[in-house]
Amino acid sequence: MDFNIEETGAIKIVRLSDARLDTTLAPDLKTKLLGLAEADEPQILIDLKEVEYADSSGLGAILFGIRRARDNGGSCKLVNLNNRVLSLIRIAKLDHVIEAFDDEAEALKSFS
Repeated sequence: MDFNIEETGAIKIVRLSDARLDTTLAPDLKTKLLGLAEADEPQILIDLKEVEYADSSGLGAILFGIRRARDNGGSCKLVNLNNRVLSLIRIAKLDHVIEAFDDEAEALKSFS
């Protein structure tokens, strides 16, 4: 999986560069999120700007990161979702579990 990790203060931003978040890439994202979520009170923002398609395994990796971050007193949020990915989240009825933002500045501010 092609992604970059940036730090903005205590927030780790995971920027995905692949157009597809599916069964071939989800395990790598899950591993990366596991490592980031092991910190005390982790704050993780996943940027999906380049992601055009996600399947249930990609969504599962994101949910795993959210759960692990919460278990350690932190949070994991999403930013820059396209309509297709947002629809998948809504169809799965996970829009009440996944906190998503259109604007990165707004997303970063939500951590404070």
